[in-house]
Amino acid sequence: MAMERSLIRKSVIAGSWYPGEPTVLRNTIEDFLAAVPKQIQPKHLYGVVVPHAGYVYSGQVAAYAYRLVRGRAYDVVIVVSPSHRQHFPSVAVYDRGGYETPLGIIPIAEDLAAKLVKLSTVIEANRSAHLYEHALEIQLPFLQVVLGSFSLVPLMMGDQDAQTCRELAEAIHTATKGKDVLVVGSSDLSHFHSYDRAVSLDRFFLHHMQQMDPEGLLLDLEVGKTEACGGGPAVVALMASTAAGANRSAVLKYANSGDVTGERQRVVGYASVALYAD
Repeated sequence: MAMERSLIRKSVIAGSWYPGEPTVLRNTIEDFLAAVPKQIQPKHLYGVVVPHAGYVYSGQVAAYAYRLVRGRAYDVVIVVSPSHRQHFPSVAVYDRGGYETPLGIIPIAEDLAAKLVKLSTVIEANRSAHLYEHALEIQLPFLQVVLGSFSLVPLMMGDQDAQTCRELAEAIHTATKGKDVLVVGSSDLSHFHSYDRAVSLDRFFLHHMQQMDPEGLLLDLEVGKTEACGGGPAVVALMASTAAGANRSAVLKYANSGDVTGERQRVVGYASVALYAD
């Protein structure tokens, strides 16, 4: 049965944040993936944390995580992102239809989306919250290249407080028991500090990810010891992956916009992190 056109979330950043022409987009991503050195190859990869800037700035960093995802098979991919454009006191799930990029339409895992809404009071069906947000969509072409076809649950955090993170991670774990799931946490790190200050702030984020310490990360984010505009999604990816069986974490790549542009006065930090078990 054909998908109802009104339920397809159209791309709003193709041609600006990433290439809009399908062949150019696919080739751009393949070039990023080809530039990643030989990596660990964990038996089970449960989650990744990846940046969400324009591909020219953070695409190469993101490729370190997506290279590990390539060729694996998952029952569903759950992408968790922050909301930059709208504030709402919940987690908004795009619960029906599909998400479209120049590489095609990704179907929503509607049964799982509905299950999450039923399981948790912090999750609500809210497709309008997704309409103009870049931080979730930016991950999808990478996923299409490395996985081929897959089903998606797109979750957008209007609130990233500690309790929302815990409840969302618990709902994901409960709803996906028995399934092979990849959880993608979409997060950039510190924003608009000098190069050295950014590296200093981001070090604490990376430390907590390496130590698999979500509570420590939540605390340091709260007091300003570190920064992340998707701190909540990163915490949720870590919590949900750990609950599913991840017992190791690897920071695959860290860089900031200054490494790309050479402008070191106001930079944005980026990291790729893998959450896995041997």
